Amino acid sequence: MSPAPKESSIQRQFVIDFAAGGSSAALARTIVAPIDRVKLLLQNQRSHQHISRDAEYKGIVDCFRRVGKEQGLLSFWRGNGINVMRIFPQQALNFAFKDSYKALFMGDIDKHTHFWKFFAGNLASGGLAGATSLCFIYPLDFGRQMFAMDLAKDSSQRKYRSLVDCFKKICKSNGVSGLYRGFNSSVQGIFIYRGAYFGLFDTAASLVVEDRKKLNFFVAWGIGQVTTVTAGLICYPWDTVRRRMMMQSSRDASSIQYKNTLHCWKTILTTEGPGGFYKGALGNVFRGMGSALVLAFYSEILKHVN
Repeated sequence: MSPAPKESSIQRQFVIDFAAGGSSAALARTIVAPIDRVKLLLQNQRSHQHISRDAEYKGIVDCFRRVGKEQGLLSFWRGNGINVMRIFPQQALNFAFKDSYKALFMGDIDKHTHFWKFFAGNLASGGLAGATSLCFIYPLDFGRQMFAMDLAKDSSQRKYRSLVDCFKKICKSNGVSGLYRGFNSSVQGIFIYRGAYFGLFDTAASLVVEDRKKLNFFVAWGIGQVTTVTAGLICYPWDTVRRRMMMQSSRDASSIQYKNTLHCWKTILTTEGPGGFYKGALGNVFRGMGSALVLAFYSEILKHVN
């Protein structure tokens, strides 16, 4: 018997994952882009060469007010085009890899008789899916951050004219490895985040309804909101460290602030205290609404496709 039908089914599911996950993510991220940029500015202002201590943003409200006044309303969406380019394939790969890993790890595990194995399988599948996807998407995430952290109002004064220009300048000053600065901390954080994000949602949803097609959109969004906030707060310190390491790629070798990932952890802890790891975390909680919507939209789309 030819394996063509099975291969066709796998390819069809991949296309469905790509379209459903990517489209849902692109829409959700565009909606929450202003919150995302404010979060990035608050999270990374200590590492920004052009933000002095006395000019730092004092919080979410102050950041929204000053960015809108100094850079214009459209600046809240600066870097969003790159973010959509990054998030579309990332979510497609996340959902596709997650299902593949679930098939590999979980097989026919009965959630009623082996709940903890079922739960662990969901956590591991989500974490590995996120880590695998990150290998492909990381440079785009890096480029998005460089754009979002560019504070010049006049385009002629900005350091990077385009994504390609950003990549060229970073590769010239730091080599190709510069595009992956902070990757070690990032992959640790993304494994934890995606493990909790997918693992908690899939487990909770399966406990609410036996048939996922019967999962109400608003119930799915509610579950997604709780799991997204939980996952985000758990891994936020890793996210802060990876973004601080990313910011160094725009610095000259003589002004490097952190020697490596471990040194970054130690420096933040000693100079800013534990709270330094959670700067902008409140904005991340609000931004989590977008990630929760991705899960809800994805579940809703699959009801009508599969």
